[in-house]
Amino acid sequence: MINYFLLGILAPIFLNLLHMLVGIYITITQGSIFSLGFTGISFVTKSMAMMFFLWLGIIHLGLNFKIFVPLLTFFWFMTHVIEAFVIQHYINKGESDLIRSVQR
Repeated sequence: MINYFLLGILAPIFLNLLHMLVGIYITITQGSIFSLGFTGISFVTKSMAMMFFLWLGIIHLGLNFKIFVPLLTFFWFMTHVIEAFVIQHYINKGESDLIRSVQR
């Protein structure tokens, strides 16, 4: 049961938290264009990590895929949604007044 909690809940939350912190740092220091590039790179790294977690949980640890896969994908998706709103907040916070006036 602890393996379901560690790999299905904590692992995706921790990994996406790390990506979110790096994304916030890049957005604040480099701007939204570099943030877009990092988002593309993080898509690849997060996908590889999810495949690793699936392999580790199902093949290596023998977790029941009917429980583990929905648990992992739910927390993975929810952290992605939270990350998107947080990064969007920092992008909007860092845009210039000229861009704001054009958008209105």
